[in-house]
Amino acid sequence: MQLIKISSLCLCILCFLTVDCFAFRCGSGLVTSGDTKTQVTVTCGKPTSKEKACEGRQTSARTDKNGKTIKSKKCAHKVDIWYYNCGDNDYIYALTFENGKLTKESNEGRGKGKSDCLGK
Repeated sequence: MQLIKISSLCLCILCFLTVDCFAFRCGSGLVTSGDTKTQVTVTCGKPTSKEKACEGRQTSARTDKNGKTIKSKKCAHKVDIWYYNCGDNDYIYALTFENGKLTKESNEGRGKGKSDCLGK
């Protein structure tokens, strides 16, 4: 009975310590979280499209010397998002980079046309 309790406790601890990790397959290549933009480009080729985004936009207000309130918006966290259209029989994938490192993969719906996920 003691062995079952210890095993259960170890399993619970192991579940909490797991890292959120993923892999994106493009052709015969595979990229994972932590890979650089260069590694992704070499493995997967050029993305279908790219965009820059802001996560956690902060709004601040201050008062000038005349008592007028001036509001300003600041981007707290800039990210780059690369999109790969994997064609008719697959999806469009968004790869998010923070500080030049791959941090997230998400699905953006069904792909269309020829696949851009053939790798190099």
